[in-house]
Amino acid sequence: MKKQLLIDHISRHVMLSKNDVSLIRSFLKLKKVRRRQILLEETEIQKNGFFVVSGCLKSYTIEKNGFERVVQFASSGWWIGDMFSLKNQEPASLYIDAVFDSEILLLSHVDLNNLYEMMPNLERCFRLLAENAFAASQRRIIETVSLTALERYQCFKKRYPSLFELLPQKLIASYIGITPEFLSRILRDLTN
Repeated sequence: MKKQLLIDHISRHVMLSKNDVSLIRSFLKLKKVRRRQILLEETEIQKNGFFVVSGCLKSYTIEKNGFERVVQFASSGWWIGDMFSLKNQEPASLYIDAVFDSEILLLSHVDLNNLYEMMPNLERCFRLLAENAFAASQRRIIETVSLTALERYQCFKKRYPSLFELLPQKLIASYIGITPEFLSRILRDLTN
């Protein structure tokens, strides 16, 4: 049942036969992750892609002053990873941990490449996912450099309503690139 979420996710992009589904399922590993459990640390090499079945993960960097800068959230039905590390098998620049208790599916870099060989249409699926991720990343960069903190907050609220309801304001502030104190000031000004 839990692997079915990923099968449905892939099926939105490419047609899968019963054999394809069985093959993909055979490569997936289910893992339960506790809140705040670290899945990847900076300088480690990411061996597995993470697909979130339930809960929420975040990727982030840690600045020299100790401030966490959230790069991505991933809730149910989303992939997350340090793509440079995973693709090139080089040290990661990101940390990844669980925001809440979560369940994830692991798909190793090696297994994914084997699946590409066995199922060429799967490469198309992951190309489409990569294109979507790249477009979202570009949009986020443009918003970061061109919008005010309030506008970035409003974009986040509109774009990710389910996450907005679940996440602590501290993490939302980190994602939009401001301190929690500044976000509190913005919200206080909105209510006055």
